[in-house]
Amino acid sequence: MVVEQPVFRVLGPLQVWGPEGPLRIAGRKPRLLLASLLLDANQVVSSDMLVEVLWPRVQPSSAVANLRTYVSSLRSAGVQIVAQASGYAIELDADRLDALRFEELVTMARAAGRTDEAFEHLRRALALWRGTPLGDLPASPLWDGRLRVLTQARLAAAEELAELKLARGEHAGAIDDLRALIGEHPYREDLWQRLILALHHSGRRAEALHAYTTIRRQLVDELGIEPGQDLRDVHASVLAGDPAPVTAGDPPAALAAAAPHQLPADVPDFTGRAADVAALTQALSAGERPPDGPPSIAVVTGPPGVGKSALAVHCAHALRAEYPAGQLYLCLGGTETTPADPLDLLAEALRALGVAEPALPLTLRERASLYRSLLARRPMLVFLDDAADTAQVRALLPGHGCAVLVTSRRRIAELPGALQLELDVLAPEESEELLGKIVGAERVAAEREAAQAIVHSCGHLPLAVRVAGARLAGRPGWPLSVLRQRLDDETSRLDELRAGDLEVRGSFELSYRRLPGDAALALRALGLLGSQSVPGWVADAVLDRHRSDTVVDTLVDANLLRLAGTDPVGQPRYRLHDLVRCAAKEKAGAPTIDGAERHALVRVLGGWLTAAEHAATRLPTTLFGLTSDGAPRWSLERETLGRLTAEPLAWFDAEQDSLVEAVRLAADAGLAQSAWGLAATLVPYFDLHCRLEEWQTTHRVALDSARAAGDRHGEAAMLRGLAQVCVYQDRYAEAGDMFRRARAIFHELGDTRSEAISICGLAAVNQFSGRHLRALGSFRHALAMFLAIGDRSGEAYARQAIGRVYLSLRDVRQASRWLGDALRLAEELGDAHREGCVSMQLGRLYDLVAESDRAMRSQGHALDIFEALGDRHCGAYAMRNLGGLQVARGDRSDGSDQLERSLVIFQQLGDRSGEADTYQSLGELYHSSGRSVLARHYLHQAHELRRELSESFA
Repeated sequence: MVVEQPVFRVLGPLQVWGPEGPLRIAGRKPRLLLASLLLDANQVVSSDMLVEVLWPRVQPSSAVANLRTYVSSLRSAGVQIVAQASGYAIELDADRLDALRFEELVTMARAAGRTDEAFEHLRRALALWRGTPLGDLPASPLWDGRLRVLTQARLAAAEELAELKLARGEHAGAIDDLRALIGEHPYREDLWQRLILALHHSGRRAEALHAYTTIRRQLVDELGIEPGQDLRDVHASVLAGDPAPVTAGDPPAALAAAAPHQLPADVPDFTGRAADVAALTQALSAGERPPDGPPSIAVVTGPPGVGKSALAVHCAHALRAEYPAGQLYLCLGGTETTPADPLDLLAEALRALGVAEPALPLTLRERASLYRSLLARRPMLVFLDDAADTAQVRALLPGHGCAVLVTSRRRIAELPGALQLELDVLAPEESEELLGKIVGAERVAAEREAAQAIVHSCGHLPLAVRVAGARLAGRPGWPLSVLRQRLDDETSRLDELRAGDLEVRGSFELSYRRLPGDAALALRALGLLGSQSVPGWVADAVLDRHRSDTVVDTLVDANLLRLAGTDPVGQPRYRLHDLVRCAAKEKAGAPTIDGAERHALVRVLGGWLTAAEHAATRLPTTLFGLTSDGAPRWSLERETLGRLTAEPLAWFDAEQDSLVEAVRLAADAGLAQSAWGLAATLVPYFDLHCRLEEWQTTHRVALDSARAAGDRHGEAAMLRGLAQVCVYQDRYAEAGDMFRRARAIFHELGDTRSEAISICGLAAVNQFSGRHLRALGSFRHALAMFLAIGDRSGEAYARQAIGRVYLSLRDVRQASRWLGDALRLAEELGDAHREGCVSMQLGRLYDLVAESDRAMRSQGHALDIFEALGDRHCGAYAMRNLGGLQVARGDRSDGSDQLERSLVIFQQLGDRSGEADTYQSLGELYHSSGRSVLARHYLHQAHELRRELSESFA
């Protein structure tokens, strides 16, 4: 069995592609390592050089070992790296690395001379470039030489391709290429010379003279020199009116007169889309297809306003010279209430081909036959704009020899052999460039931040950017900040994006009105759900039925809903473009108004709550969880629910942003019980992953919602949750105040368990504030309440907490008694997490009485439990404790490894307090071993972190 090897791309952002698609290489240092090896593929790169690239400032003592670890991680991802005595190498052929393939194609082109073969090799070579090589990685001086060679080779190849285009008479293509090169090298006189000649030879004499004026002004004003003799000679030749040469490709005059040239005008400020232009022009090029072969077909699809027609028109103009027999243009009216009839469209095409009205056949079949016969004699470029569906397009396909370019808002995937090009919005820098072309580059440069905010509010949608630009162009006295402020408000954004006959709302309306009723409801409801991607089951909840895949497919096929990818638990995710979402939300109305959309929102929130509760019960720790019994639930299919939450941590990771947004949505809609129920259900996950910011955000939003609704239970639950966050942040005064308020409300409501939980929180505040005896009294009080209601999990926690206080008081006998009771109870309950927590405390106890073996066994047992449960946070504390014990026993190497590992986890989880304490331990370790430089580094890090923590909580 042959295993397909990954393909690497460095001529742009670093990418690795495997048989199933892109391979993710996580972490900056593994990516830097891979990039260094790929730049010198098939050569050994020394370990010293790799260390310099990965650690340019301070190289750790474990650098070589870490390098081996990163090599191992890349091998695990499918990258084959060969180890040599002095370093490492990646061995691969040119087909697996774009840089090698580029150099190979350029070499082949030069060997072929000035031929069509050379032209094709150069075109394919330059198409491999996607941007600045390795532009997504921090630059390393050690890469400069290799990157300089690649960049210079690209420039030379681009110049050679432009020369070949000029020689072939493809002046328009050569002009575009030369302008792009001049943009990169504005003072290269030889490039300007070629541009002026190309413009002159294509009959654009005025533009040629203007080009000379431009470069001369640049040279004189900026460099203080006149153009060179060659450039002046070219200028004189144009001024003298020397005739432009006629190329072999020019059609006879009689044929040109009879040929239809119906293409709409090209977009003068067309911007970006280089890869799409290259793909379309290659697919439809006459040279890519045998004369008697089937027609070349390309279908451009995308959402409203994304620029499908603009791209198609631009590419069609680039291909005109290859289709001298003519270019047909037909508007199919796919977004109209009644799309154009193929019978009428064929009549329009036949008239353009010279068929007189009386000679038009009557039936669709006869007209299609005549249409194919005429095009078989005169191969043309056929542009079918705004197609409604496949059936409409199929009736207009030529038999052979032609190229067909189709645009549609709907996916048209049933045409055999067609290139399917789905457009997305412009890249941020491209949308900013487009805005600059419309309103003036100087104006954009003067208010760069406002310009970026405007195109962001436009969602980088070309139509929206064009409308925004038109409004600004018509108001030259406006600062860009005026429009920026107006676009900030989503509720009125669509009102602002209207200029003359250009309107984003109207463009959306054309697609919306063709939706069936259930799809239209789904779209309106999705508009209420915010900007986060959502899983497919959300549509089930919206429509209150399972397996609504056909409705989702309808919205996806209409390019109103976009597939945003597949999350780690394997479910497809969908997202509305920001402006489509604004339009859908506008259609839905306010979520507080009772109607189909509000009921749909309630069901979606109920589905989130049901799924989150189901996943939360499977997390390692669910102690002290609070639920909103009055919040509506909506049940997913049992099989779907079980599959999605089979790995609860992975599910929460995938859905975290959506769940946080769901709390906000519920609060905004006045659904207080749903808001605080979701917030409370998220606590075990937030606690496990130290997501204190999200914990605090959701609880504050839900607290305000509960208070506004007069929901006392929700108010108390959110106060208790916020108080716990304050405990983790060492803000004990605030924590105590909120625990007391929560306790009072729970007592008033008669909720004994929740009151006991709040008392435990007050006890913890007292303990961490040094008031140990008061803490003991509170924990004993809570224990009595847990015993009274038969809550054995609460009892186990309280017994452990009492033992922990005694341990702080160094009362070994009492600590041993209470911790022993807690351990036995945890084992009886099968509560592995509580067992791990108690084992950590027992490890501290045994260390206190100098029983180091038992201490290490207890900490090791705790670590094993937490790792088995997937609790990296508690595991990091056990790991740190174990490392400290190992250091104390003289095992500095293993001890420092454990401390370093725990430090990485604290950093990944954002536990800055744990990070600071571990830095301190490492600093003290290295100080005692005489490694003063390393010790100062770690101790300084500990000091800075604690200073930042104290300032942030001040």
